[in-house]
Amino acid sequence: MKTEILRLAAKSDFTIDTMEVDSDHLHMLVSSNPSISVTSIVRRLKQESTVSAWKVFPTFLRGLFWKEKTFWTDGYFASTIGQVSEETVRKYIENQG
Repeated sequence: MKTEILRLAAKSDFTIDTMEVDSDHLHMLVSSNPSISVTSIVRRLKQESTVSAWKVFPTFLRGLFWKEKTFWTDGYFASTIGQVSEETVRKYIENQG
């Protein structure tokens, strides 16, 4: 999944500076133009990675998600870098997983 997320970002108008994958979620430090909403970035990553995952692992995913072709949960958490430095956030993300 990490490779797919990075591939999607490479062809998008945002970059993923740091990313670590945990057992059931991702931590990412994303850079983008302020005119691009966080919602649109998350939506694109979730939608396109879901399509890719279903193309590669249809049998496996059908056993887990029998009702619909889904992969991610509906929610997400996003925050801007506020009172801490970018380096602090980067180190936190790198220590996940």
